[in-house]
Amino acid sequence: MSDPSRVRITGPLAAFADGFAAELSEQGYRPNAAANQLQLLAHLSRWLASRRQDATTLTVSLLDEFLNARRAQGYTLWLSPKALAPLVSYLSNVGIAVASAHAELSPSEALLERYRKYLLDVRGLVETSARGYVDVARAFTVTRVVDGELDWKCLRPDHLSQFVLSASRGRSTGSAKLTVTALRSLLIYLHIEGFIAQPLDTAVPSVAGWRLAGLPRALETRDVQRLLAACDRRTHHGQRDFAMLMLLARLGLRAGEVRILNLDDIDWRAGELVVRGKGQRIERLPLPADVGQALAAYLRRGRPDTAQGRTVFVRTRAPHRALSSGGVTEAVAAAASRAGLPRMSAHQLRHTLATQMVRSGVALPEVAQVLRHRRLMTTSIYAKVDREGLRLLARPWPGGAS
Repeated sequence: MSDPSRVRITGPLAAFADGFAAELSEQGYRPNAAANQLQLLAHLSRWLASRRQDATTLTVSLLDEFLNARRAQGYTLWLSPKALAPLVSYLSNVGIAVASAHAELSPSEALLERYRKYLLDVRGLVETSARGYVDVARAFTVTRVVDGELDWKCLRPDHLSQFVLSASRGRSTGSAKLTVTALRSLLIYLHIEGFIAQPLDTAVPSVAGWRLAGLPRALETRDVQRLLAACDRRTHHGQRDFAMLMLLARLGLRAGEVRILNLDDIDWRAGELVVRGKGQRIERLPLPADVGQALAAYLRRGRPDTAQGRTVFVRTRAPHRALSSGGVTEAVAAAASRAGLPRMSAHQLRHTLATQMVRSGVALPEVAQVLRHRRLMTTSIYAKVDREGLRLLARPWPGGAS
């Protein structure tokens, strides 16, 4: 059924049908998608009526029972809590909150929640980075639980070494280094909060690895052009992806910086872009004409009128909420697939921009300024792509051809 008005709803939730349908329309749901949501509402309403319950009795566990009942009746679609999320959100907005039985947090989870807020509010990490740190911290706190309580008084440096060795076994060097960095961060937090008397972050062993040993994974110029050409700018989806790829390829933005780009961050008169980078740093970059044209085309013809919030880039499917960092990366991967290129990450376009600048003779300090690196050492890896410059420094191999 593709007509929401033809969905027949009886039972205790019938009174909410018109309002829910209106909200789905405002959020940009197409008629068939809205009809599916209303059919789900109709089934839930009938199910509640059969149990002599109403909207005020809704709980998370009750909704789980309903989904199990759908599976038992042979339904094959809309069987997860995610399917009920639009309805639950609407009911909450009209004052019908779905109760959940929140279990009291364990001591370790309570600590981890405070640590997560510290990472977000004090350290300025983005949500995804904070989640990675907390995951490492969770694995470490498990080793400190004694009789249901956290024991920090007996923490010794050898405990840290044992954890790093165990957690790093079988992992890549980069993953092991993240474990070490996250553990040191947790120990600094524990010292600040008074859980441990002495700072122990310096006691965490380092991971063996040669800094700047690899080469940046840059694309050839022709491959970047193929990637951009793979976006069908006749569609809303293609206009959005083309604008994002232009920001990544021409300005070297990170996926997270593209994700949080706000409508107010674009200064059209000054031709500038406000970039909100790592560590809550805010910087201004010039907006090249071709990038500005790509953004303007998307905002005029591609961004849905029902977009929620003021982020520039939103989902193409309703509800049109802000796009995630993963969504930006997937857009790059999808374009690469259409262009017949190997799967790639959004960060490779940043590497590509830096590599092209160095090969064009741009000095490393200027590259660092464009990439917004805090330390020039971070940018120095791109010196290795300047093959002509390195050739001048290379000394003849003894016994080789002169």
